[in-house]
Amino acid sequence: MSKNNKRVKGNKLSSRDLKREVYKLFRAQRKKQLNSKQVVSKIQAANNRESVENALRLLTEEGLLTDTGNYNYRFNQDSGEDNGRSGDETYQGRVDLTSSGAAYIIVEGLEDDIFVNQKYVNTAQQGDIVRISAWRPRGRKKMEGRVTEVIERKAESFVGTLNIFNNFGVVAVDGKTALDIMVQLDQLNGAKSGEMVVVKITDWKGTRFANAIGEITTVLGKAGTSDIEMKAILINNGFDITFPKDVMLEAEALPGKISPQEIHRRADFRDITTFTIDPLDAKDFDDALSIQTLDNGRIEIGIHIADVTHFVRPGSALDREALDRSTSVYLVDRVCPMLPERISNDLCSLRPKEDRLCFSAVFELDPKTYKVLKRWFGKGIIHSDRRFTYEEAQEVIDAGKGEFADELLQLDKIAKKLRERRYKAGSINFNSDEVRFQLDEDGKPIEVYLKETIDTNLLIEDFMLLANKEVATYIVKKEEHLKTKIPYVYRVHDEPDPDRVAELARFAEQLGINLDISNPKAIAQSYNKMMEQIKGNPGLKMLAPIAIRTMAKAEYTIENIGHYGLGFDNYTHFTSPIRRYADVLVHRLLEANLAKGSLYKANAKKLEEDCQHISRQERQAVTAERESIKYKQVEFIQEHIGEEFPGIINGIAEFGVFVELQESRCEGMISFDNMDEPYELGAGRLSIKGRKSGKVLKMGDIVHVKILDAELERRRIDMALVGVPDKQAREKHAVHTPEADKSQGEKSNSRRRGSSNQGGKQSGKSADSNQKSSRSRKPRKKN
Repeated sequence: MSKNNKRVKGNKLSSRDLKREVYKLFRAQRKKQLNSKQVVSKIQAANNRESVENALRLLTEEGLLTDTGNYNYRFNQDSGEDNGRSGDETYQGRVDLTSSGAAYIIVEGLEDDIFVNQKYVNTAQQGDIVRISAWRPRGRKKMEGRVTEVIERKAESFVGTLNIFNNFGVVAVDGKTALDIMVQLDQLNGAKSGEMVVVKITDWKGTRFANAIGEITTVLGKAGTSDIEMKAILINNGFDITFPKDVMLEAEALPGKISPQEIHRRADFRDITTFTIDPLDAKDFDDALSIQTLDNGRIEIGIHIADVTHFVRPGSALDREALDRSTSVYLVDRVCPMLPERISNDLCSLRPKEDRLCFSAVFELDPKTYKVLKRWFGKGIIHSDRRFTYEEAQEVIDAGKGEFADELLQLDKIAKKLRERRYKAGSINFNSDEVRFQLDEDGKPIEVYLKETIDTNLLIEDFMLLANKEVATYIVKKEEHLKTKIPYVYRVHDEPDPDRVAELARFAEQLGINLDISNPKAIAQSYNKMMEQIKGNPGLKMLAPIAIRTMAKAEYTIENIGHYGLGFDNYTHFTSPIRRYADVLVHRLLEANLAKGSLYKANAKKLEEDCQHISRQERQAVTAERESIKYKQVEFIQEHIGEEFPGIINGIAEFGVFVELQESRCEGMISFDNMDEPYELGAGRLSIKGRKSGKVLKMGDIVHVKILDAELERRRIDMALVGVPDKQAREKHAVHTPEADKSQGEKSNSRRRGSSNQGGKQSGKSADSNQKSSRSRKPRKKN
């Protein structure tokens, strides 16, 4: 080749332009395999080989190229580039991983989430903020995409099992965060192979052997123990299990004595009958009720809430940590608190026979109608006369006598009237079973049972709802009076998804229940009617969780759209600042706007960002709580392998039948290989029919199953069908439908990833209540 014909290299390209040129080369030669040296020789750029190798790695991570081994790469035919799509669009959103490793990207302003195949997730983890390139495949309504950049990591530390090889270790993280993290031998921190460890990611680029590189910060111990698994659930959902040193020092330095000056500036409720009602093992009493009859004949009810903001000041280490956590997390056997015990169990706990600071909502009620005639909000001080457990208070109400019987009976009567009004106004009453565990001294479950909701649970709920509604209404009325917007924290709940509601209505009709879904108010009334029909009929119980999943998620925001599930135009969270940071913000904003003529406007953008963060943390807490319940259920069933139990069919899929055991509510699956005969799916997967006997099994039918296996690692219970109760027993428990052989509902329809709820547990509660639980530990009061 002559000198004049020698190929001239172009200019040195930026990393972005280089990546584009490399990709164009592979797309033009999509059937060839090329290495970095060949790429350097073919592209019109002056970049060195190292830059090209970096571009190849990035394109591989984005799913555009495939690493074929031996440092060779080829065009990824499955990248979607030739799938008939139009030009890509760029979005920013938050990752919601599925159990399969694929993800949905939640983008603000888009009605539908964007699906990302597992191979295009690009190291993104649950909760990460990412930039994606998205497209709409030909013939499809919903968009798909790939992650091109992780903008903000939700978590940098994870819990996994260490395996040590000759020259390095690998920590395997299971669950939604399915990661292999390589650790150099000098970064093991004394951990041994097979132990559970906390590993901090130092480099997300990873290697051929793992997704990322990290260092071990904590050695938890032998894998498989319940204690370590619970810690892993917390850490892998983004919650620290210890408090930073500066936070603990700040908490311990807080004064425990209330000064005379502080008492003087507060309303004094110490001479009014006041008591708390909490679970037996509760230590942080965060709300108290007072009651008295005034000289004007009105009934005065005081709802007194622990004054956390007196101790947790804006910008302090305690405040930063509380915002970061945003919520306490209640697992089966432990609590991961939002605030150190010095605050939650000591300074702020409204303990009996002690002066305690509070933020109070006080209402004067008409003695006949119990309507609110006057309200007052402000800082106060109380002296609780008595600490009741739920059961103790219930015994007094049932007997009509005992300590503070008159006060408890009157409170119960008022609460029932408030509840009746709320339901008439459109509040939805979702009553579903809550699973509880009796644990041995090592934390192993020895019994699984259902929580019983008693009137005192509902009593507390109704007064907390009253306070939350009235506090929000105060701010709204002040806005109307001053004709200006006051940035505030609202707890909102949108109307249900019409497509999901229609799907539920079709399903319920097959079970003999007709729902009026013509408008939002009719839907609420139909749901309440349905919940009444469900009572006492095990075969219909699966309708409750499906109905809940039709609902939007309750969340925190400064945009007040009302709370559909409760039927309230205005609602916030004021009553649990020990365990919810939203309530801390509400206390601060309310106090700043209480004085006559006062007007305080927080930074709206910052407040909304805090609201979004708190909502995300709440969802992560719910996920952690559910994971702990599932773990304990599988752990319980491990002791019963080979035994037989009655259960209810609550889902049918192509590969088998889902069954929930009647007593323990443990859910497992019978694969079709473990049925008593071959079956074929009915229309819409709503029933199955035996090919030999013609026997039909439907959603809600009672069956007897045998436990074959219980695998803790995958949280899976395998069952076999051993029999179907006789006709009389089946008719007693089964769902009665208009057409006996019509299929009965489909669990897979309600199993979409991250199934929506109304912001927390609904069992025995209104849609977003603040009810305390009668469980044997401090309730989460999750709303």
